[in-house]
Amino acid sequence: MTDTKTLDQVGGKRGYLLPYHRMLAAYDGELLAKYDAFYTRLTLTQKTLTDREKEFVWVTLLVAVREGHGTLHLRRADAAGLPRAHMHIAINLAGIAESRPATAFAKQYWKDWAPDADMDALYFANIAAARGDVPEALVELALATAHASKRDAASLQMHIKRFFAAGGKPAALVEALAFLLLPCGGPTLIDAVDAWAEAAADGKIPSPF
Repeated sequence: MTDTKTLDQVGGKRGYLLPYHRMLAAYDGELLAKYDAFYTRLTLTQKTLTDREKEFVWVTLLVAVREGHGTLHLRRADAAGLPRAHMHIAINLAGIAESRPATAFAKQYWKDWAPDADMDALYFANIAAARGDVPEALVELALATAHASKRDAASLQMHIKRFFAAGGKPAALVEALAFLLLPCGGPTLIDAVDAWAEAAADGKIPSPF
């Protein structure tokens, strides 16, 4: 029998119902209730990030993983007052993150024409040009999450260090990386946390635990 009470609670809280909400309500209402509690804590509850910051990261992440089912985050961004220009910056940052493998390729195979310093400077110049008036720490947080979604440990570690150098808080990084659980799954988050722990091994940046 469909657990209509839990289903109504989920729909009332979010303003929408997804197919898997209906499926779980029909066959495993307890799982739906526990999942809803998890989801609420993961991305609906106000923690370290403001609603605008949270949806800025979400937009970058969703573009990075090409997740077309994430339009609810665009509506939440609008509701939170995220300027449309900032939404476009978030989209652009996902594209810039994808340029990193290209510069890495050039550094590896064409060192005489594309030395490390020049390729790194090009990447960082693209970020600076795209950033606009978005705080540096938020830009670095979004880029860290985008690279984490690709399981690019080296780029993730670089942006984690830049995030902390810009004054970012560990709790904000935890909050953003946890978003990976929905579009990418637990194994991707495992790799991201491992990469962070490795980057923090010398004690120069905060550790994830």
